[in-house]
Amino acid sequence: MFYEKSCGAVVYRKHHGNTEILLVRHVKSGYWSFPKGHTEEGENEEETAIREIKEETGIDVFVDTGFRETVTYSPRRDATKTVVYFIARAKNQVLTAQQEEISDIRWIEIDKAGERLTYDNDRVIVKKAKAFIALMK
Repeated sequence: MFYEKSCGAVVYRKHHGNTEILLVRHVKSGYWSFPKGHTEEGENEEETAIREIKEETGIDVFVDTGFRETVTYSPRRDATKTVVYFIARAKNQVLTAQQEEISDIRWIEIDKAGERLTYDNDRVIVKKAKAFIALMK
């Protein structure tokens, strides 16, 4: 059995009084999700999330490890993958998609993100993230 681990975050910003989150569309599969990627040797989960968000979107972030959600699934029969998600606040707003991996990137109002996300697991993460962000006020 092959095991993979990725880390990423629900990246958010406050924009005109609304909370928006950053969603990316992956080149290979076409699915919409959050920025994330594989851990590299010597990295902790937070470092992986920060690096992958920057690589995929061009955004620098402040990660809040007080929010940590995991999703585990089997991308193929011989593999198990765990993805760790944090909450991250964007430091900058200019988006630069990593063309090899990301075909589209958008800020979406948090209440409308479920309409764009491909997987139910991600919709559950958004609901939890929305509640967490609301408590941060």
